[in-house]
Amino acid sequence: MRKILVSACLLGYPCRYDGKSNLEPKIFELKKKYILIPICPEQFGGLPTPRNKSERKGTKVISESGSDVTAFFLHGAEKTLEIAKKENPLFCILKENSPSCGVHFIHDGNFQGKKISGQGITTEYLKKHHYLLYSEQDFLKKN
Repeated sequence: MRKILVSACLLGYPCRYDGKSNLEPKIFELKKKYILIPICPEQFGGLPTPRNKSERKGTKVISESGSDVTAFFLHGAEKTLEIAKKENPLFCILKENSPSCGVHFIHDGNFQGKKISGQGITTEYLKKHHYLLYSEQDFLKKN
């Protein structure tokens, strides 16, 4: 069976910053046809769950409390890339708007809910290595 790398929150894992998930049943159902490899770059990078909300501001990731958490996000992206290289997924489905996994959009860094065009740090790493990337919204539109 072919493999797909998937943001763990989309598979129902409670790994969001607030300890909740973003379960998408249609994505979860892919387990019938593919091996799903859950990833959570924030946890891979050493951040706890729950944790302060974080947003990208340029090349940095800043938590709502004002802490620079960029190093955690970079480490999580590196760990995710290691997994992708080992598992060789057919494609990846990543959580849109996330500072790690946003494919087309991220929050603007001001913690006001505004979204801007941009990518999460993990998405950038995977894209540089030519992995096929979809947001959950891309996937749901096509299926």
